[in-house]
Amino acid sequence: MKNPRSLLLPVAAAVVVVVAIVLLLVNLTRPGTPGDLSPEAGFARDMGVHHAQAVEMSFAVRDESTDDGVRRLAYDIITTQSAQRGMFIGWLQQWDLSQASSVKPMTWMAGHGHAAPANVTPGVMPGMATSDEMKRLADAKGQAAEVLFLQLMIRHHEGGVEMAKGAVELAERPEVRNLAQHIVDGQTAEIDLMKEMLATRGAQPLPSILK
Repeated sequence: MKNPRSLLLPVAAAVVVVVAIVLLLVNLTRPGTPGDLSPEAGFARDMGVHHAQAVEMSFAVRDESTDDGVRRLAYDIITTQSAQRGMFIGWLQQWDLSQASSVKPMTWMAGHGHAAPANVTPGVMPGMATSDEMKRLADAKGQAAEVLFLQLMIRHHEGGVEMAKGAVELAERPEVRNLAQHIVDGQTAEIDLMKEMLATRGAQPLPSILK
């Protein structure tokens, strides 16, 4: 009678072969490490800078406003976008890429055939507040600060949504596409909320940068 262990050896060998084949197929079909000029790298770098300004704007109004709704929104933006920015930094480190690049902003979208948002200067991230607008926000008080913050942040979110949509369309890495779609959904909802908050203050959004 054959040793039971000897009967299992061919089965075990077959399992090893199957597992090896599966792992090989997974590695062959998994997107490779993004390059320096890839949509993934460009999105991580540009959206990281974009998020940093949103956090700065939110701190400015949170410290000035006494309205619970505005302060809660500012807190949500600070925590959410700071966490996402940490993910961008981590991705670039994981891909062994630098955090900054000499390539102009938004090259990753224009260079891959993605249409730029309306009213956006090539090489400039859409929705970003100017230095003058940031100074006005820092100097604003009371409801005037709330209105300016909401107006600037709506436009800022519109730009962020356009950038995230570009990443959903162009990126190959699933983790990048998933986070980009999360940004689209989250910031679109916040745009609607901020428009309502402006309306209660008798104010209107700035002209939209969206087509």
